[in-house]
Parts: sequence; C-alpha cells; structure tokens
Amino acid sequence: MPWSNQGGGGPWGSGPKGPWGTGPSGPSSGPTPPDLEEMFRRGQDRLRRVLPGGNMSSRGFALLALAALALWGFSGFFRVEPDELGVVLRFGKMTREVQPGLNYHLPYPIETVLTPKALRVNKIDIGMRVVEDVRRGQTVRDVPEESLMLTGDENIVDVDFSVLWRIKPTGVGEYLFNIQNAEGTVKAVAESAMRDVVGRSEIQPILTGARQNIENAVQELIQRTLDQYGAGVFIQQVQLQKVDPPQQVIDAFRDVQAARADLERAQNEAQTYANRIVPEARGRVAQITQAAEAYRSQTVAEATGQTSRFVKIYEEYKKAPDVTRQRMYLETMERVLGGTDKIILDSGPSGSGVVPYLPLNELAPARQPTPPGGRQ
Repeated sequence: MPWSNQGGGGPWGSGPKGPWGTGPSGPSSGPTPPDLEEMFRRGQDRLRRVLPGGNMSSRGFALLALAALALWGFSGFFRVEPDELGVVLRFGKMTREVQPGLNYHLPYPIETVLTPKALRVNKIDIGMRVVEDVRRGQTVRDVPEESLMLTGDENIVDVDFSVLWRIKPTGVGEYLFNIQNAEGTVKAVAESAMRDVVGRSEIQPILTGARQNIENAVQELIQRTLDQYGAGVFIQQVQLQKVDPPQQVIDAFRDVQAARADLERAQNEAQTYANRIVPEARGRVAQITQAAEAYRSQTVAEATGQTSRFVKIYEEYKKAPDVTRQRMYLETMERVLGGTDKIILDSGPSGSGVVPYLPLNELAPARQPTPPGGRQ
C-alpha cells in the first residue's frame, strides 16, 4: 500500500491518530468511558438484594410479572377535564365517548383515549388580530388581505368579524377523524361565506341596517358547509366587529352618509308637514261644503215656505180681492211704520189748535264724551 512506508501510522500520518487528529487516549489524557460489564454486575447485585432469598428464582419472576401486570392495569385510569369529552379508541377504532371525570379504559396498546376540548367555546377573528403589548395593553391590528371584500354593486368594504364555534356534543368522532386542522377549516369556510354574502349585497345596506341579516346569513352558510364536510363543528354565533369603507375613501363615504341623513331628515320633515296640513285642508273643505249644503237647504226651505204662503194668500185673494188687498196694505204699512218715530198732525177742523214746535235741542249734534285726563 502507498501509505505503509512511514512507521505504519496509516494515511493520516505517524502514530495511532484518527482522521480528525486524535487517537486513543492514555491513562492521563481524560476520563475513561464507563465499564458496561461493571454496571451490569452491580445491577445484578441490587436485584439479588431486592428479591427474596437473594436469587433469581421462579418466585421472583412471578412477583415481577405480577407487579408489571398491576402497573399495566392501573395505567388504564384517566381523567377527563370539565371542558373536555373523552373518546376511547380500541386498536385505533372509536368505541365510545366518556363524560368529564375519572374513567377507565383497557391499557395500552389495546385501548387509547383522546380528550378534545369539546365543551369549550372557541373564537376566531377574521380581518383583525389582537396583539398583546406590555406598555399599551391589547391592540387590534388590521389584516387587509382578509377584511377587504367586494360588494354586489362593485364597491370595496372593510369587514372585520369574529366566529364563535365549538364541537358538537354528538359529533366528537367526526371532529377528530374527518378534519385535520379544525381551526384553519372553520376560518377558511367563514371567510369564504362572508365574501359570498357580501358579494351578493349592496354597500349601502351593509353599512347601515343590514348587520343582523348578514350575521344570520353567514352563520347559516358556514354551518351548512361544515355539515357537508362532516366536521362535527357547531357555529354558535357570527359577530360583525367593524364594517367600514376602505381607509383611503372613508371620508368621502362619511360625507355621503351625512348627505343621505340630511335627505332623510328633510323628507321626514316634509312628510310631517304634509300630514299636518292635509287633514286641516280637508277639514276646512268639509266645513265649507257642509256650510254650503246648510245654506242651500235653508234657502230652498225658505223659498218653499214663501211659495206655499204666496199660494195660500193667492187662494184667499181670489175669494175676496178687496178685503185681501186692504189687509195686505195695512199689514205692510204696519211693518214699515212700526219701527220709526212719527208725528201725526190732525189737519182737520178739530186739529186747528196745534202750535208748530221746532225741537232745536234735538237737532243739535250730540257731544262726544271727553276721555279722562283729556283737554276740553
């Protein structure tokens, strides 16, 4: 061999060294490795001292086997916490569910147990993240790649929402064996459902009064999708945390909202005025109509009465024209002269002793009464 010509030290130089420049250590080069034979001998000595008689007899093996069997049997006890449900697997197949508390299953490898948090309500935030800060406490960080969505009328809206979910009491097996990452699955389905509902809605109802309808629609769609997957997950609630236009145009949207509010206020005021004026006008119309109807009825009744009176007078007139004419004359003169002041002068022979009298005091104009404190 080409490397055997210099002292038989091998290919890495002279002396008994290895490929990294080290060789077997002498007595003074460091601690020596443990002696396996010595350790095995000490273990046997300790075992003889523990066993009765000091020898590895059949009785000793039996006691060891019984102790091992007892430990193996006691290893089947397990505890399920209050927010958990236990699922017992026999050779990997689900056999039963157990409630919280102390329970038992056949020791491993016959049976094993899984204890998912089936009674705990979990929360997933989409579009935002809650960040713990030592100085400022909890802060919310926006995640625009999750929150920005397109509406049905081709507008962009920023939606942050939370999903509360838990495992179905009767679907623990589906939760364990049908899905691999439950939280990721719920998050992906929730984001997809929200984008679907928002994509079929207009931006104005989303920003104003349709929050409850959107939450109900998203919750129903998430639950239906997860049931199709057989995920064993129950969606308890969907909560919209923030629904705003994008930050770049939020001021313009707020101006539009303020203008819409002013428009609605003006419409409401106009409607209130109309509701007050129209009944008043209708009341006046009804009043005028009723007054006209009353006047017409009164006029017709008076005309009818006068006609009947004239007809009756005419009937009497035809029977005795002279007497009727004289009576009508006298009644007319009585009606005309009855309300006036009059002086009757007898111009006959018996009235020649009447002296004419001019009432000057009565002809003078009457003085107006002087107000108190006024000048004469």
